[in-house]
Amino acid sequence: MKNSLSRRRFVELTISAGAGGFLLPNHSLGLAKSTVAPGKRVGIIGLDTSHSTAFTKELNTSSTGADRPNPDWGGYQVVAAYPKGSNDIESSASRIPGYTEEVKKMGVEIVGSVDELLRKVDVVLLETNDGRLHREQAMTVINAGKRVFIDKPLAASLSDILAILDAAKKQNVPLFSASSVRYMNGIAGIDKAQVVGADTFSPAVLEKTHPDLFWYGIHGVEALYAVMGTGCQSVVRHNTPNTDIVIGTWADGRVGTFRGTRTGKHTYGGTVFTNNGPVTLGPYGGYNPLLKDIIRFFDTGEAPVKAEETLEIYTFMEAADESKRKGGASVRLDTVLKQAQKL
Repeated sequence: MKNSLSRRRFVELTISAGAGGFLLPNHSLGLAKSTVAPGKRVGIIGLDTSHSTAFTKELNTSSTGADRPNPDWGGYQVVAAYPKGSNDIESSASRIPGYTEEVKKMGVEIVGSVDELLRKVDVVLLETNDGRLHREQAMTVINAGKRVFIDKPLAASLSDILAILDAAKKQNVPLFSASSVRYMNGIAGIDKAQVVGADTFSPAVLEKTHPDLFWYGIHGVEALYAVMGTGCQSVVRHNTPNTDIVIGTWADGRVGTFRGTRTGKHTYGGTVFTNNGPVTLGPYGGYNPLLKDIIRFFDTGEAPVKAEETLEIYTFMEAADESKRKGGASVRLDTVLKQAQKL
């Protein structure tokens, strides 16, 4: 008995120290959930997008070595993930097995449902690539009272977006949604009071299950709003198989345009016209500027982008779809919003 206890204690100490030969599965030693401070446990819903692995790698690893939390992010670590994302979008669904293995290697526990995830975490990154699933998933998170970042698209219909935002407001649950392109180089230094107009561009590849611009055009549209602010009244869309140009007219007479491309090299940028001259936007700066705002949001409960602006961004894109259906006619945003509110 004495020898048996000694051997057991030896194994416990060896595992605790991470000595060779006694590695825990999935390299989880460095991110034992007991070491994560209260309020800092991050859960991910959806492992069908590279955003999930990018955020996990940044939060759960550091320059000192793999499986060591990154001290730059205030102690937040991804501790659990629910992998289920797209069911029928092949480009997304096919990624789930590979991305699941990637996050497991960074110490993340894989769970079988959103409900199970919510019992293990304090805040949520809703990363499911398929916006059609966001309403159901977001409602579960909101009902649990967890602060949630919802990656683009916020949902796959304007009526679902209204339902999500309304539920978060009624239940007083902080919610934040944004594209990382909102943070591309040049935008942070813009004084919106000096902006007289802007043109932005991004890829606008289409996905048949989503409204045209919700799937990828959201990137360039969000950049447009990041510099123009809210107040667009109407849009006109010129559409060809390879290009979309959406012209928005703001209440104060300013004009902002978005160009969405489906051929050529995929890139992001734009020009902002100010009282002091034009400012060039770009290049895209990666995910970290967005992640900084997400962490600040988790800390404070204050969304960096107000719900009213997020709603107008998606109303702008829905109005652009309506303009396309009407052969390029001008469509008012308030009319589109009222139609969605009736659904």
